[in-house]
This record gives sequence, structure tokens and C-alpha cells, in this order.
Amino acid sequence: MSRLLRGAFFLLIVRPVLTIALGTHVRGRDHLPKKGPAIVVANHNSHLDTLTILAMFPMRNLPSLRPVAAMDYFMRSGPMAWFATNIIGIIPIVRGGGDRNADPLAPCRDALDRGDILILFPEGSRGEPEKLSAFKKGVAHLVKSRPDTPVHPLFMHGLGKALPKDSFLLVPFNCDVVVGETLSWTGSVESFMETLQSAMTGLAGQIHMVPWD
Repeated sequence: MSRLLRGAFFLLIVRPVLTIALGTHVRGRDHLPKKGPAIVVANHNSHLDTLTILAMFPMRNLPSLRPVAAMDYFMRSGPMAWFATNIIGIIPIVRGGGDRNADPLAPCRDALDRGDILILFPEGSRGEPEKLSAFKKGVAHLVKSRPDTPVHPLFMHGLGKALPKDSFLLVPFNCDVVVGETLSWTGSVESFMETLQSAMTGLAGQIHMVPWD
């Protein structure tokens, strides 16, 4: 039942709304993974980020698409938790504190082992619109544990204005997405993070960004 509801939600609500309200323009769509296991890495400015990325894939990929998000944000209530995990497909992870012996990346590795496509936002929380924050190293440690997993960098522009942080009002605004060439494990956490940050900066440079008002 959840799988049917998830498909209906994206087919009948998410895709029409994003198409009509945003007119998202995607470049490099052919660089998106056709199947898992794979990791999509993106910048993070808006709650629309996750829905936009999910809607870029064919509907047949929807069951294997798993965005990764902080448990403390999405698990605040029963209905929100159910919607986040069953309709959006969130993999909730614990960030900061908690059991020091627990491995917060274990659910992500399990998903990759099942052949899923993970969607990660290494900046963590939504940042200032169109300004890349420093990436956290969790993504590198995840790739280190599964070094054959391809990583697909993706940069989005405009969603932070269409639905800014702490806002619930959708503003029609054209958005751009650039998907880069696949990255592979480089042999060390530090070099992988440098490669990823450089790739993301390069993708951002392909978009003409108008200063925010």
C-alpha cells in the first residue's frame, strides 16, 4: 500500500506542482544513475531539494530512491515520521550525541547493499541560498566503506528562493539543476572530499546566478 501511495503522490502531486510552479531546467540528466547501488550528492537550500531530485528520475526508479535525513528533524511526530519514511522514502540517521557505539551510517550501507540509490546533502542543514557550505565527511566515510559505489554530484539553483528556509509559501521561480560526471573513491577521505567539493564548485560555476534580493 505504501508503495502505491508513494507513486501516486509523486505522479499526481509532486511532478505537476514542480512542473507548473518551477519549470525546472536540468542539464546533464544522463549523468544520473540508472540503477543502484549509487549515491547522489547535492547542495541543500530548501525542503524542495529532495522532492525535485526524486522527480528527476523515472517513476520505475522511485522504489529504490532513498534520501538520507536527520532523524531529529523528520521524526518529531507520528504522522510526520510515517510520511517521511513511507512516502518520501527517507532513511533517518542520528546526528550528534546518542550512543557513541552506534554507527549512524549503518542504514545507508544496508541500503546500498540492497541496491538502492541514496540522496545525500553533505552540507547537513539547509544553508544560505546559493552559497555552498563546507561538506561534512560522512559521505566520504560511506564511500570508503563501499568503494565501488559511484557518486553523482548535483548542484541546484533557485529552490532556496522558491521555498526559502522556514517558509511554507511556494514562490514560482525558475530553477536550474546541473548533474556532473560520476566520481569514484580516491583512496582517502581527504582527497575524496577535495574532489567532491571541487566538482560541486565547478557545477555551480555553470549556472548564471542572479544575486538574491
